[in-house]
Amino acid sequence: MRIVSFVTAVGETRLGLLEGEEVVDITSAQAPCSLRLVQWACDEGLSLVEAIEQARRHGSGERLPLAELDVAPTPGRAHLTRPIEPPEVWGAGITYERTATRYDEGAAETVYTRVYEAERPELFFKATAARCVGPNAPIGVRSDSAQTSTEPEMAVLLGSGGQVMALLCCNDVTARDIEYENPLYLPQAKIYAGSCAIGPCLTTPDEVRGPHELQVSCTIERGSARWEGSTSTALMRRTVDDLASWLTRNNPIPAGTILTTGTGIVPPVEWCLQEGDVVTVDIERVGRLSNPVRRLP
Repeated sequence: MRIVSFVTAVGETRLGLLEGEEVVDITSAQAPCSLRLVQWACDEGLSLVEAIEQARRHGSGERLPLAELDVAPTPGRAHLTRPIEPPEVWGAGITYERTATRYDEGAAETVYTRVYEAERPELFFKATAARCVGPNAPIGVRSDSAQTSTEPEMAVLLGSGGQVMALLCCNDVTARDIEYENPLYLPQAKIYAGSCAIGPCLTTPDEVRGPHELQVSCTIERGSARWEGSTSTALMRRTVDDLASWLTRNNPIPAGTILTTGTGIVPPVEWCLQEGDVVTVDIERVGRLSNPVRRLP
């Protein structure tokens, strides 16, 4: 099952179940939004599929064409929004070999290659809901960055016990030059307005073969020019369950937390983001997330 959140023409946020090319409104008092649905599922010991099935029985059942919602956020027009308002977003880094070696500059060993080989993964705080954007909303480039990069990633939605409840696409936007200058600048490189795109939907695990058998692709469109890259989650050094177990070690997380799982797609420097670019992250059986780029003032 796949659930989305959408905003009506009058500004009301609703919960929808994606069925083919239609969105079925399943908003109810019991499940007024996707975060409350996830929290309720955790409280009752339900899978997200079971919670969705129960919520659907109480929703209005109104059907809307997906194409009419899959548009840029505009006041007075219905549109998709973030599929969930995550209380926390965490990131895992250097989970693919290619990202471990992109920083080495000829050095035999760096902090990045060491963490790739280490038992303990790199985990960092990435965003709150206010720093996240949904489908078709602009991602941001910091005003003090000259080299900001897209990092297309599979992300997982976690329950309060660290269990995987859904999968989604993520664009972990990163000011590459700020991070390169000094690894201690990582929070500034990662955490700012519009630095994290999530969506377009929450896809329950039964819809995929497994989180480590998925093709991931990314495109950057710049006028008539286009860059493409791809990878597979089969190339991840660490499993999703392993990453989640480290995240929740002495670190309680609220239900609805998102964990991004690292990128294996590294655009070249000439494809660092510019205002007006459009970035699309496509994950097999999970979803397709597109966002324009804007430079922050």
